[in-house]
Amino acid sequence: MHERAEEFADRARREYGFEVDVKEFPEGTKTAADAAEAVGCDVAQIASSIAMRADDRLVVVVTSGANRVSEARLADLLGLDESDVEMADAAEIKATLGWSIGGVPPFCHDADVPVYLDRTLTEFETVWAAAGTPEAVFPIAPDELGELSEATVADVAE
Repeated sequence: MHERAEEFADRARREYGFEVDVKEFPEGTKTAADAAEAVGCDVAQIASSIAMRADDRLVVVVTSGANRVSEARLADLLGLDESDVEMADAAEIKATLGWSIGGVPPFCHDADVPVYLDRTLTEFETVWAAAGTPEAVFPIAPDELGELSEATVADVAE
């Protein structure tokens, strides 16, 4: 197992008592479509952790791979203008969350950041999220994902 995926699995076990069933795909799962194809599920079941800059803070939106994050809806949730919400840059994501783009898990972040869970993910029994690298994912029930990440379930999709 890749050392970053192993680090995530160890951290999830230690901090949350959650046993991560990491699945690695050498060909990569960089996009939601790649992940869905590798796992053998619908692209809507991919739980993509998207880091957004919202005014002066970073927030994580765990969205369905079939959706795009709506900056306008996220801004409304946060009481901001849409112009105050944008994708975070790679360096800030790594420095704040401790993970690189493509491998950001929905929990086990280095900083305590707000997490929003795309309501459409709650329609599934199981979703698949990044496990620390762009080549590793793990299955999890959406309600458990929400609980572990302390996410607010919200309509965040375009």
